[in-house]
Amino acid sequence: MKALVLALLPALALAAPPPARRVSSLVVPMDPASEASSVRMEGYMNEALQHFEGFAVRKPEELFGLPEDTAAKASLDRGRKGYSESVAAYDKKEYEEAEKKVRAALKELESAAGAMRGCSPLCESLALYAALLHLRGDVEEAKLALMDLIALNPTFELDPKRFSREFIGLRVQVATGRTAQLRGGATVKSRPAGARVFVDGELVGYTPMTLPALAIGKHLVRLERPGFRQHGLLLEVTPDDVESSTDLVPTAAYKAYDAQLDRVAGEVIRAGSKSSGVTAMGQSLGLDRAVVGTVKAVEDGSELHLGYYDIKSGRRLGGRRVVLQGDEFGQLKQEMERMVNQLVNASGEKVSRSSDPLDNRGGTEDWSAEDRGGRTKASEKKAKTDDPLDSVSGTEDW
Repeated sequence: MKALVLALLPALALAAPPPARRVSSLVVPMDPASEASSVRMEGYMNEALQHFEGFAVRKPEELFGLPEDTAAKASLDRGRKGYSESVAAYDKKEYEEAEKKVRAALKELESAAGAMRGCSPLCESLALYAALLHLRGDVEEAKLALMDLIALNPTFELDPKRFSREFIGLRVQVATGRTAQLRGGATVKSRPAGARVFVDGELVGYTPMTLPALAIGKHLVRLERPGFRQHGLLLEVTPDDVESSTDLVPTAAYKAYDAQLDRVAGEVIRAGSKSSGVTAMGQSLGLDRAVVGTVKAVEDGSELHLGYYDIKSGRRLGGRRVVLQGDEFGQLKQEMERMVNQLVNASGEKVSRSSDPLDNRGGTEDWSAEDRGGRTKASEKKAKTDDPLDSVSGTEDW
């Protein structure tokens, strides 16, 4: 029996599935106006590639890195320590020492926005600082600190075991007051554009963007763009509009990639049979296949050139050119998925890994969408009949 098992092992090894192809989408912006849209296009196309069997999609974060802000991380660690020490002093009723330490903690935390994923420990430090100001009778300053706390987290709860009833009442008074209802606008920009913008821990869009209705007070803003170091700031919003502009710091991997883009963009637009520049770039990124594109602003939208490439041979497996009409109604995601499905289905790749016939279907695919993951193509191969009207809905010509 043991000999039989050993004899079967080589056959089982031969039957193992081939390793997944490493794929990614890369879009080269041809002008500053296209930087933000190129990042979103890459994301939508990578989502579409995930529907295909045998693909290991590598996102830009994996290709170029998304390093944290080490200085901000160090400030956050010091701020946490300072807050802990100030709480210990506060609980011992050593209020002068507590205020001294919490002031130092707040100063550190102002520089820690790039490492913060929520308002802790900044919110806790602001609450403690406001309570200390209230204890020594500086009520107006305490209200200002509470305004910042409410702007950062409107639902932050004060611990009744630590803070007095009077102070908790002051927080309610500030939260329901007229000043707390005021709003201000903030414009957030970055160079290059296309960075994800997180405000108080929530993703709100991509740079450049205007936030028209933020509560008056401090807000945590964090910027993330693959290939660049994360950046954060503590933004003070006032009734007058404010603006923040940041130069992002590229990684070494992104610099090497950026140096190849002129050659790659030329090959995508010219659509030759061999693409040595795409091959060199893809190999440096460790890819087997890639959807590579260029995008530029034109009078009536954005002109997008796409090519689907086999990296080892440099062969262009398919291509598309289209003029896109913006994204006012959220149509860009669907358009990117449609184009990826066209390119990959035409190249004969294996179909989606899901066996559920209704998986990822909304009921309108036959009217408006391309074959997601090659699923329709697979079902047609499995079930062919002699009926000429089989699989015909009557709407194809429309």
